[in-house]
Amino acid sequence: MATKKAFPLPFLYKLLISLIVLGAMFWTALIFGAVDTTIRDVWIAITSHTKEERALMIWELRIPREIAAAFVGAALSISGAVMQGMTRNPLADPGLLGLTAGANAALAITLAFFPAANYLLITMACLVGAAIGSMVVFGIGAVKKGGFSPLRIVLAGSAVSMFLYAVAEGISLYFKISKDVSMWTAGGMSGTTWKQLQMITPFLVVGAVIAFFFARQLTVLSLNEEVAIGLGQKTIQVKTMLFIAVLLLAGASVALAGNMTFVGLMIPHIVRAIVGTDYRFILPMSATVGGAFMLLADTLGRTINAPYETPVAAIVAVMGLPFFLFIVHKKGGTFS
Repeated sequence: MATKKAFPLPFLYKLLISLIVLGAMFWTALIFGAVDTTIRDVWIAITSHTKEERALMIWELRIPREIAAAFVGAALSISGAVMQGMTRNPLADPGLLGLTAGANAALAITLAFFPAANYLLITMACLVGAAIGSMVVFGIGAVKKGGFSPLRIVLAGSAVSMFLYAVAEGISLYFKISKDVSMWTAGGMSGTTWKQLQMITPFLVVGAVIAFFFARQLTVLSLNEEVAIGLGQKTIQVKTMLFIAVLLLAGASVALAGNMTFVGLMIPHIVRAIVGTDYRFILPMSATVGGAFMLLADTLGRTINAPYETPVAAIVAVMGLPFFLFIVHKKGGTFS
């Protein structure tokens, strides 16, 4: 993998700029919506305990929703970066490699057979489903020698994802829970509550911490696995821990916001153009850029056709599909 030249600006300055953008995007998301509010309204909602209707709307609806958007964007971006580095595949993305489809199928099964399941049980089911979906994809990719080529993995991921989505759809139709499943899988943070955030964020934080802890090993692994082994790196243990991080990040994100394809594909590529190929820099920058991107997508979803909402997944797909085709055309199946 050829090293790209990063901008001459020191990394800390780049990270600081991205944090400022993230903060500005968060405030923008709180201000704009079907009901436009002001900075003063947001400030009152955050700092006071008033029961004024607009302040309550901001505190109970918008703030948890936008916190969820920032966390989900960060989680999917980190998981995408980890997968791209671990597989040395420029097309790796939780949504393209079976994780989100597996979580989606597990969600449908849980809602069908355990209709009284609480949010924690649904989250655990999504994590298990994500693990099964990704293991099936990589199992198919490993059937033949050289099976872990980017093209073969993406084809296997597409086939397995379509099968798992069909399973989820069939279950939801048979058990007449299509509406319930659709509310989860449409892709969006609408209706997110503080209680849901309290249950989900620990999974996301633990996944991110694991990924950050193994960032140095991931950098070596992304260059050449033989070099990593030669340097004494325990590649199996490292890959296992990184895979656990991806499962926590992607599975919990699906439980919180539904299917969000392309976020984990786009953001790491954008970030590499800014900070280079060292994952100690890529992962934290992916978190901030991914969070800001998801806040932007959610804000657009709430405003472009207000008072009706445009699905965030549709907005992300509109931006992500051309980027996916660009990467396919530019990389040609190799991680350059």
